[in-house]
Amino acid sequence: MIPWELLDQAPVAGSAEVLSLWRRGNEYSIRIGRQELMNSRAHHSEEMLAELTCAKVRDRPAPGVLIAGLGMGYTLAAALRQLPAESRVTVAELVPAVVHWNQHHLGTLAGHPLDDQRVRVVEGDVGKVLRQEPAAYDAILLDVDNGPEGLTSRANDALYSPAGLAAACTALRPQGVLAVWSAHPCASFAKRLGQAGFAVEEVRLRARGRLGGGRHTVWLATRKG
Repeated sequence: MIPWELLDQAPVAGSAEVLSLWRRGNEYSIRIGRQELMNSRAHHSEEMLAELTCAKVRDRPAPGVLIAGLGMGYTLAAALRQLPAESRVTVAELVPAVVHWNQHHLGTLAGHPLDDQRVRVVEGDVGKVLRQEPAAYDAILLDVDNGPEGLTSRANDALYSPAGLAAACTALRPQGVLAVWSAHPCASFAKRLGQAGFAVEEVRLRARGRLGGGRHTVWLATRKG
């Protein structure tokens, strides 16, 4: 069997953990410590996060979409396939190395989505991006730290707190959609979304689609009013 090769590693802001990029043949893995966060062979649920969300907003005039974080680029690529030419897509990524990896190692996996002229990358905390401009987005996609029950940074937990959800609600336009990816189900989070002013739909998805894999959860939360 081909052994795994360490390509690069980088510190995670606000955490003592280290993020690392590995390759085995044509397969790539991003890990935090010994825990695998994502693998290039299992990305169906990340793509569906974008497809389900963007299908709800793609017919709006010049839809604005915020994606956090970048991962291996599959979510971004799926969003771009759904959205019209006049759309605007902002990608917020906390770890600059992940952007570098997508530019130099991982770009071919999802078809180099960072090269699309509709895309703007912000290297930093998505929580700050959310608070910069009210009613700026038709959709916000959160795929940060494995979901509401994260692994890497306590700072990420703030995104899924009542205050973080309120900030997301304010950043959305009327009937805007907040979509959240999670490696695990979380009944208390669905309840929290409802309390924050969202109508909530929960979807369970396989990591590898028809090929199976782990079961992941996506919440599609539409801003009321």
